[in-house]
Amino acid sequence: MTDIAKTLLARGRRTWAWTAGLARLAAILTLAALAANPAGAQAQEKVDLELILMVDGSGSIDDDEFILQRLGYAKAFRNPRVAAAIRNGPLRKIAVSYVEWTGPFLQVPIINWTVLHDKASVEAFATQLEVGPRELFSGGTAVGNAILYGAQSIDANKFKGTRRVIDVSGDGPTNRGMPAAIARDQVVARGFTVNGLPILNNYPQLDVFFLDNVIGGPGAFSIPAKTFKDFNAAILTKLIREIAGRDVPAGRQAAARHP
Repeated sequence: MTDIAKTLLARGRRTWAWTAGLARLAAILTLAALAANPAGAQAQEKVDLELILMVDGSGSIDDDEFILQRLGYAKAFRNPRVAAAIRNGPLRKIAVSYVEWTGPFLQVPIINWTVLHDKASVEAFATQLEVGPRELFSGGTAVGNAILYGAQSIDANKFKGTRRVIDVSGDGPTNRGMPAAIARDQVVARGFTVNGLPILNNYPQLDVFFLDNVIGGPGAFSIPAKTFKDFNAAILTKLIREIAGRDVPAGRQAAARHP
């Protein structure tokens, strides 16, 4: 195991129960704060894209798979094509947050909202992914609640993006909390886009679940990874498409299935 992998796992299991309790409390406080201070109450910095990465941290993700996820995202962000896509936007900057989730009230921001606009900011983001320990280990798979959390977090941040995208990755369908399709429809009705990255390791038909229940909104798409080993390529393709705002080819991946 590499030094980076050891760092990612070092504190996690020793602090799981404590973290889970804090995560539940943080979710409740976030909802209360949103109710008290709705979006638009403060000046917002304009960006090309507000992108929240909602990444599965449930018990079905073992330590090796968790490391593949974290390091896969770090490697993808370091790819020069990602920085080039950011620079090609009208404002040449995006706002990104990276959150791991499990159950209905278990969502932990690993990297809170930050602006990416040059090589240094992208490198700092990737490095944070490598050093932040694993915080979640169980709690079920609440895809719908992950979608709602993503929308709430975007509403509460200090940015105003031309596009607002919730990106959900996971290796299983909903088994806790709000049905994913209901949550998806709620946020799409408010102008959000929900994209997907299903990992088909345990559920070969998970891509169908994502198409029918998760993705939606303007330009939405889903890119499946057959295994965790395919995750790196899927992440890079997904990030570039999200940042560039490219149109999705016609077919089963298109959001037209979820108007």
